[in-house]
Amino acid sequence: METFDAIVVGAGPAGSTLTHALENAGKNVLIIDKASFPRDKTCAGWVTPAVLESLDIDINDYRHDRTLQSISRFRIGMMGQSPVENCHGGVVSYGIRRCEFDAYLLDRVQSRKQLDTPVKSITRADDLWQINEQWQAPLLIGAGGHFCPVAKQIGSGPGKHETVVAAKEVEFEMTSAQAKACEARGDTPELWFCRDLKGYAWVFRKGNFLNIGLGREDNHRLTDHLEDFVQEMKQAGRIPGDLPDRFKGHAYLLYDHAGRPLVDDGVLLVGDAAGLAYTQSGEGIRPAIESALIAAQVILDAPDYSALSLRHYGEHLAKRFGHRSNERESAFEMPDWLKQSLASTLMRSHWFTQKVVTEKWFLHQQIPPLQIAV
Repeated sequence: METFDAIVVGAGPAGSTLTHALENAGKNVLIIDKASFPRDKTCAGWVTPAVLESLDIDINDYRHDRTLQSISRFRIGMMGQSPVENCHGGVVSYGIRRCEFDAYLLDRVQSRKQLDTPVKSITRADDLWQINEQWQAPLLIGAGGHFCPVAKQIGSGPGKHETVVAAKEVEFEMTSAQAKACEARGDTPELWFCRDLKGYAWVFRKGNFLNIGLGREDNHRLTDHLEDFVQEMKQAGRIPGDLPDRFKGHAYLLYDHAGRPLVDDGVLLVGDAAGLAYTQSGEGIRPAIESALIAAQVILDAPDYSALSLRHYGEHLAKRFGHRSNERESAFEMPDWLKQSLASTLMRSHWFTQKVVTEKWFLHQQIPPLQIAV
């Protein structure tokens, strides 16, 4: 059985970022993923300049033979209402294709990669985690998304007791006829909020690629909501009339609503495995990257891998993302009818849709890039 300093399960942005940081510090790391790369990943797909800065990505290098769609405007509305379009006066984010972005980050990793390898067993013996009875390490990191098998080792998730966001989307390369018929612009993602405020849909063009999807924390009749939205967008001429039949689904936890443990003896969770997606937007790439960098720092500073030593990871996350809310501590909750009435009015406001929805909820411009030297 081969022994490593750490084993990372999941080779997405969180897993590859953490592995890259640990190997740069001299750690012998094994990274495992059930998929081969490049692989499709359900995600609307955009990253802010803060993410690229934290990852030390050269924009000119990345955009060579890869999609990097500059975003300078947003089109926002509530379903059934006319949208508001805001200009931000410059590039505020970039559209990416996850198949390219994830592969790019993983290609930077020099550690041992075990791809196309499902995790079939996780056991612990003599303070070592053993994977598939082939590899072992004193530290096991779960970076495998919502259904990460490592998460099962330290809590009760994934499970029906968790309040998840369920999303369905499709991303495809348009034909010349489809591209001509599509009125959505590449520099202007469209966000459409459900009238009950339990989710939103999007239309996001990245060159000749088009991404359409909808996510809801209350996933009852998700398909019906999606079909209604797609039909509305077709009738409005925003998207082509002929779309691929199959929309792919995925699930994730919002930061404020997740209750998964973050660490235990010799184990730590990052990214969606830990339930770190931003509560207002559901965006998970930046929290995944930043949680990986924070985790790397904690791991390298820890005297050992006990839960006591790794507890600082949770403290750093709370400092960065805030303390998770406790519904029992909520002093006042507006009735749904009032929230919907206010939202309907606010979604017609240029100031609110730009300063709150895009700049604060989706772009997090008030939070500077994470700078951690590891």
